[in-house]
Amino acid sequence: MTPEQLAQAITAALVQAVDDGTFALDAADVPTTVHLERPRQRDHGDWATNVALQLAKKAGTNPRAFATELASRLGAVDGVASVDIAGPGFLNIRLDAAAAGELARSVVESGEAYGRGATLSGVRINLEFVSANPTGPLHIGGVRWAAVGDSLARVLQAAGADVTREYYFNDHGAQIDRFARSLVARAQGRPAPEDGYGGEYITEIADQVIGDAIAAGEPDPRTLPDDEATEAFRARGVELMFGEVKESLHDFGVDFDVYFHEDSLHESGAVDRAVARLRELGHIFEADGATWLRTTDFGDDKDRVIIKSDGQAAYIAGDIAYYLDKRERGFDRVFIMLGADHHGYVGRMMAVCAAFGDTPHVNLELLIGQLVNLVKDGQPVRMSKRAGTVVTMEDLVDAVGVDAARYALARSSADSQIDLDLDLLAKATNENPVFYVQYAHARTVNVGRNAGDAGVRREDGFDASLLDHPSEAVLLGQIAELPRIVAQAADLREPHRVARYLEELAGSYHKWYDQRRVTPFGDEEVSDVHRTRLWLNDATRQVLANGLALLGVSAPERM
Repeated sequence: MTPEQLAQAITAALVQAVDDGTFALDAADVPTTVHLERPRQRDHGDWATNVALQLAKKAGTNPRAFATELASRLGAVDGVASVDIAGPGFLNIRLDAAAAGELARSVVESGEAYGRGATLSGVRINLEFVSANPTGPLHIGGVRWAAVGDSLARVLQAAGADVTREYYFNDHGAQIDRFARSLVARAQGRPAPEDGYGGEYITEIADQVIGDAIAAGEPDPRTLPDDEATEAFRARGVELMFGEVKESLHDFGVDFDVYFHEDSLHESGAVDRAVARLRELGHIFEADGATWLRTTDFGDDKDRVIIKSDGQAAYIAGDIAYYLDKRERGFDRVFIMLGADHHGYVGRMMAVCAAFGDTPHVNLELLIGQLVNLVKDGQPVRMSKRAGTVVTMEDLVDAVGVDAARYALARSSADSQIDLDLDLLAKATNENPVFYVQYAHARTVNVGRNAGDAGVRREDGFDASLLDHPSEAVLLGQIAELPRIVAQAADLREPHRVARYLEELAGSYHKWYDQRRVTPFGDEEVSDVHRTRLWLNDATRQVLANGLALLGVSAPERM
């Protein structure tokens, strides 16, 4: 019996009790989905629910009395071994071995679909992440967003959402001008501007701009007048830098559906259209020669200038137009992942959301991430040889590989600062979390391989009642949790929950492996015991593979 089937059985019992007048409730009071969770102590049962505490008051009775009646009805359900009442009215439900063991077959037959749900079915989500300025290689903060953002996209899709991954290409503004001036200075053998960019990559990009121009039969950009030289290095340099960033992300397993150019908001008139819309809604006013948005009406600490007195659009004008553009493209929800220095950005953008008539924190959600520190040999890793000032994606991948980097960055809550120990992540030991989980998957594959060599085949038999060992009950309980974990990770925007779940599952599998054999020992004949355990082994393999896929991490068959 799967948790979903048990929840349906509880709902059916509630409906029956309402229909026969036992519970003084309306049919609408019965939840369509009953929440189940694993008891903290294994001897309390397989599943627990607080539904009696939720409904007793409406039914005009106390929770224990409500729970007692519901328990008697659930006790008659096929597959339920016992129902106990704990505390003020919690129901602890124990399944018989056969009912619990059926989950193994269900998981194997579901394959890659196991764990997926429909809680966000029909919801269109635009998820914007990374969006680093194309003025240098991706630094470690952007790499964290690449790992977390892509994992979140996968989790949201597993919950049924239609997700578009979007990269906001900042090709408009002062940082691009500084980048272009830095390239020109390096190409002409001059020091970088005081506010410019350094590092070997500036030399590499500048040399390539020159080489590409000469190869195409164009003038050497170093010989052009200052304005033309700056424009030549800006246009080609940004293109080359962004191409490198996209390639690095692709190698990291992250590809975007949309690359949105900031410049297009200004060139297409989107900013003017957004201002006009807000003016129609009555939220625009003029003062001191500038155009303002009255964001204080929506909780912001001050009103915001959107068109400055010189006629130039303020920075927030692009953000306003970009949000409206996403909504006009048909997205129900807009998620934006931002760095640790963007806390002050939340209030103003939620005010913008409300000014357009949308619901803050629903139509628009801003996810703020914290810093990443790298440690090697017990000391902080301070800089990259190539970038000069920051640690890049390539530095991290070169040190530990894509799988370890992605897993390590995604396994902690994004709003917590983390220290990554490069020495630990490079180890092939159980101390390394990604190795621990991947090794569990490889072990399940090896067990299946050995079972096949010994003549143990799933299709020859399955008896769920034979999965009666305590380690099997624990492992089945862990396997049953994946759909709930996925739904929770999607609802809370916390893909790290999947990683922590996989580590617990791997631990339960390793303990089961140490106590129960899948292949016959000595002269022992192949029996349904071995075949049934193979189903459980393979169910674990499937869940580990499905979970790792949600994190964009491979599930190796050998290690």
